[in-house]
Amino acid sequence: MIYLDSAATTKPCREAADAIMNTMQESFGNASSLHKMGIISEKVITGAKRTLLSKLGEGDIIFTSGATESSNTAIMGAAEIYRRTGNRIVTTAIEHPSVANVMNKLEERGFEVVRLAPKNHPDFEQALADAVDEHTLLLSCMAVNNETGFIVDVKRLYKLVKKKNPKTIVHIDAVQGFLKVPLDGDLISISGHKIHSSKGIGALFIRKGIRISPLLLGGGQQKNLRSGTEPVELIAGLDAAVKAYHGTAERFGGLKARLLAGLSELSGITVNSGDNCVPNIVNFSVEGVRSEIMLHSLEEREIYVSSGSACSRGKTSGVLAAFGIPDKLADSAIRVSMCAETTEEEIDALLDGIKAGIERFRR
Repeated sequence: MIYLDSAATTKPCREAADAIMNTMQESFGNASSLHKMGIISEKVITGAKRTLLSKLGEGDIIFTSGATESSNTAIMGAAEIYRRTGNRIVTTAIEHPSVANVMNKLEERGFEVVRLAPKNHPDFEQALADAVDEHTLLLSCMAVNNETGFIVDVKRLYKLVKKKNPKTIVHIDAVQGFLKVPLDGDLISISGHKIHSSKGIGALFIRKGIRISPLLLGGGQQKNLRSGTEPVELIAGLDAAVKAYHGTAERFGGLKARLLAGLSELSGITVNSGDNCVPNIVNFSVEGVRSEIMLHSLEEREIYVSSGSACSRGKTSGVLAAFGIPDKLADSAIRVSMCAETTEEEIDALLDGIKAGIERFRR
């Protein structure tokens, strides 16, 4: 089996799996309990917070069920607290549905939402910052696009936005970017299952001094920002996965170069991921072969790739259109996303599978 769909989800690493099981057996107490077992669980949570803050900066961490909850909490929570500073929100046309659909909901509630597409702005960070005005309460942007790997330099963006309007809150969806690109933001969403932890766990970084209202109300856990008994075992798994992560740009770059070299030898291939993309995600179109046909042809060889975002369930991507990719190419787009365990031999097998698919299905 060759798994090349790590942007959809990753295989949990041994360190995360062991941490989850050990914590489940040995540190299963409720972190809100005042006895020894509760204190042990609280220490697990505190240690995981330290690990994440060492990667993200000075502030606080709340643990969530995943990046969808993190982003919903960040955007809705900031909109409620800071609405008095303005009614305008700036975002992009390439956001994941967990952000894009929240923006639609806020628009229904009377907020002005401005969406920018990369195809219209060669300097995307500057364009986003230019869209911020004195009435902009929030800017939300993904660090790395999940379909093409397109990178937004969010450290530069953060500085530009704060220079334009220091009161504007900056939310970064770092699901694909965490541990891969430099990050900065007032609110940063991450997901465990994208970095070899389990599904069902995510986190939201909150910069010191930033306030949000809670999305969930209940027992007041996590400083009243995210009520509900903390899943200590999943938090331990996330902590272990972050510590164990060993993907490098150099390693991914070599694999990407091998893939692109092989694709260049095939006719009718258009690469949709440019130089300004992370090396572990490569999106390309195979002319004359629809995405789902190529995907299932590769699956017959036990090679697993994607036709785009796992959340789109095979629908034509509006995100690719925002990059200026025509519908015809979007209909034949394949996304290959690698992890630290991906080998050169697996890339070669993928190329053989694509060649066979072209010979079999191209019309």
